Amino acid sequence: MRFSVIIPLYNKAPYVAKAIQSVLSQTFTEYEVVIVDDGSVDDSAVIASDIIEGHSNCCLLRQENAGVSVARNHGVEKSQGDYLCFLDADDWWDTNFLEEMSHLIEDFPDAGIYGTNYTIVNETKHKTRVAKIGVEEGFVKGYVNYCRAYANTMYMPLTSISVAIPRPVFEEMAGFPKGIKLGEDFLLWIRIALKHNVAFLNRPLAYYNQDVDATNRGVGKLYKPQEHMLWNLGFLSEEEKTNPDCKQLLDNLRTYGLLPYYLSKQYHEDAQKELDKVDWNLQSKEMKDQYHLPFWWIKVKNKAVEIGSRIKNKQFF
Repeated sequence: MRFSVIIPLYNKAPYVAKAIQSVLSQTFTEYEVVIVDDGSVDDSAVIASDIIEGHSNCCLLRQENAGVSVARNHGVEKSQGDYLCFLDADDWWDTNFLEEMSHLIEDFPDAGIYGTNYTIVNETKHKTRVAKIGVEEGFVKGYVNYCRAYANTMYMPLTSISVAIPRPVFEEMAGFPKGIKLGEDFLLWIRIALKHNVAFLNRPLAYYNQDVDATNRGVGKLYKPQEHMLWNLGFLSEEEKTNPDCKQLLDNLRTYGLLPYYLSKQYHEDAQKELDKVDWNLQSKEMKDQYHLPFWWIKVKNKAVEIGSRIKNKQFF
């Protein structure tokens, strides 16, 4: 079997039908679907079960709530495909996603991970935008430098809804890390990308849904350091010393992602320790100012930016 599609499911009743249907509508049909209900307390599992009824290539697994990494890894263990794809239950695919993935694999058989571009969607505001992946202008498909492409624009070249991974590579990396609630997918992607070729198709074939209720997306949450990818990068310490692209990406992620923690009383010191690892000479003046202005002024400025962003989003998405 060519592809195993793993769908982790937790309290996504309003969205899961569209996600599953986008897989069942694929033009490429050599696939199986493994849905893992991660202890949902809404009607998600019932809806999923009804949709896949009669489809012999689909199954629904159930587990106590253990997090998305455990759910995905569980689905992989119960699957049989040569290549592993993942689709979050509130997102969906273009009907050609698997067909184009199959072509990409044929064109670049030596890659350790395959990805496509994706569209960011807000259906409530009727707005969409294609992710501006940091590849050179006119790039269509081929191998990419994952760290450099990510650092160029800070749009993720690989996401949990737009990749395919050869099963041996996934097993080599021992799957998604358990216990990480923010960035568990990044920790897997970068481990693969630093050891294997990354093949990328610059066509938006997956849809990342920003229309999901904030309570289901974890927006604005401050995670404990042990649950956040930025406090779990120690395994890359040697790579940072020898790989400038990796260093630039990790520093960009730190400066972009740690500001809310830096401004909080609870995690300020923890954030500062991570920010001490940043090479500030390689950061923009704007980013330096975010952290090096007087603390009270950073808070005021950050609040103003937050309010302005909310107003802009209401008008322009």
